[in-house]
Amino acid sequence: MNMTGIETLRWRYNKLEMIDQRILPGRFDYIAYDCAASVAEGIRSMVVRGAPAIGCAAAYGVALEALRLREDTLAGFAEKLDLGFKSLAESRPTAVNLFWALERMRGVWASMGTAEPLQIAGRLLQEAHEISAEDIRINRAMGDFGAALLKDGARVLTHCNAGALATAGWGTALGVIRSAKAQGKQVSVIADETRPFLQGARLTAWEMVQENIPVTLITDNMSGYLMSKGEVDAVVVGTDRVAANGDVANKIGTYMVAVLARRHGIPFYVACPLSTIDRSIASGADIPIEERAPEEVSGFRDCQWAAPGVAIRNPAFDVTPADLVTGLITEKGVVLSPNSEKIAKLFSS
Repeated sequence: MNMTGIETLRWRYNKLEMIDQRILPGRFDYIAYDCAASVAEGIRSMVVRGAPAIGCAAAYGVALEALRLREDTLAGFAEKLDLGFKSLAESRPTAVNLFWALERMRGVWASMGTAEPLQIAGRLLQEAHEISAEDIRINRAMGDFGAALLKDGARVLTHCNAGALATAGWGTALGVIRSAKAQGKQVSVIADETRPFLQGARLTAWEMVQENIPVTLITDNMSGYLMSKGEVDAVVVGTDRVAANGDVANKIGTYMVAVLARRHGIPFYVACPLSTIDRSIASGADIPIEERAPEEVSGFRDCQWAAPGVAIRNPAFDVTPADLVTGLITEKGVVLSPNSEKIAKLFSS
């Protein structure tokens, strides 16, 4: 069960519905999707975001495309479904859960052999449902492991949004907070606003307010000040991809937070399901970093504050080296001081 009351994605009337996270907290609306191309656009435009949620959305995108093509010939079905996979794979480059989910769905498709399109579509939908349910189970397990790291009364800084909105439910980094609260601990959250898309201000703060978890919103350049004043006890963030050596890609600004945490002796934890660990990439230097539209930096919605014509950079992610990570919080437990050997053991046990 989700247990948060927030259904980031839901299946209704043979369509995928996703909360439009671009308009929160001002409005709360769902958008319905009926094919792979539309889901890919929803991912690209950040209707849905957060690596686990993107993976779930991609799985449903495949299922939707298969259902749309269920009356086609087997050859036509295969050709067009393959194009659906391609459109989803091109939607965003950094979140590895996207590619993990697509590979899993391809495996299911391949296992069906020459079954009829209707049968394949039904099985792919079943797998998409399982990926979503599995994500919630994994998040709850990570939450329990992570909660054990937090003392009663802990003040936890987080960057971006790694909550129910970034997953099928419960959350990764915020799942740790929810689990700590469920264990009776009095924890509070300090949320970086997370420029330029304001996921912390718009989404993390909103989630915490919904559940009456104490939250304080700060701008991204305030965290060092609070750390220097002894007002932060731990940092917990999510991630979009972890390299084989433990380097972590997360929302732009995470690297700065990790450096500040090390300077002030504050533990820096990363909550990540095993599906976010990409062992095909040796280090963070090989993680593709998405560059987004300059308009996201020059203003927000109808308000523009930058001078017309100014040059703009907008990398959406940065990489935090493994030696700045106190521990990875996974569904199999906490990996302290992560490295290639320790991460490899996660997949052999």
